[in-house]
Amino acid sequence: MELFKGQSLLEFTERFKTDLDCEEYLASIKWEKGYCCRKCGHTKYQVRKDFSRTCNICSDTESPTAGTLFHKLKFGLLKAFYICFEMSTTTKSLSASQVARRYDISRQTAHYFMHKVREAMKSSESQKMDGKVQVDEFTIGGKEEGKQGRSYDTKKKKVLCAIQLSNQGKVKRFYAFKIPDYSSKSLRTIFDKHIDKTAYITTDEWKGYRPIKDYNITQKPSNDGKNFPTLHKVIHQVKSWIRGIYSWVSEFNIDRYLAEYSFRINRSQSKETIFNSLIKRMLEREPIFQSQLVCP
Repeated sequence: MELFKGQSLLEFTERFKTDLDCEEYLASIKWEKGYCCRKCGHTKYQVRKDFSRTCNICSDTESPTAGTLFHKLKFGLLKAFYICFEMSTTTKSLSASQVARRYDISRQTAHYFMHKVREAMKSSESQKMDGKVQVDEFTIGGKEEGKQGRSYDTKKKKVLCAIQLSNQGKVKRFYAFKIPDYSSKSLRTIFDKHIDKTAYITTDEWKGYRPIKDYNITQKPSNDGKNFPTLHKVIHQVKSWIRGIYSWVSEFNIDRYLAEYSFRINRSQSKETIFNSLIKRMLEREPIFQSQLVCP
């Protein structure tokens, strides 16, 4: 089956008109490399009307959504596809309230499904940034009296981020996630997860970066962000995006929102296939249940 490409809503509505259209699309991706029974390992099967596969030996039937983030949806698969399309192609994203009104589902149902989509958007950490990389931290939250700079006792959410720059100084990739503090141990996480040892890394003069000796790090004054204009522009955009769409995000879920933003910015040069990339990730990730999406 031909993969869907593009960001046109009109083309999308022409391609996906029913839940069955979506089932067929998922099946073509899920079993692209062939079918293997999850129970007995046999490879011969029968295709059902809903594009499920039934094993010829043990008769186990597996649906296209089984074992994926589409597992046990509380609404139609077509609506789920539309939500995935909007979350992957829009520049501003949507709130759960907007999605609930638009697709006639409850706000809570929209909230939980959107977090499942954000889970799929999280980086696989398989491709690390190289070349020119810049690292910094920022906070998300309202103003606090008497708190400036890197205040350890701030109630704001602390976020560590990194960008990879092209030779023209444009952003190629961006990653960000919350950290508990500004210690060297916490700062090191983004290096080990997302940055290649060959990268040329620049940070400001914060002392927490000094003990990280096994990476090629150059430190220079921030000058209120003027020495890191592209990085600080991205940070400003992230903070504005969260304030504008979500107003407030919990400590428990902030990494999911940051993953959503990163997913789109990291695919700004491959917008034609961004929806299909998300659908593949939704199929590859194991099911997440509501209890895992609620702050304990």
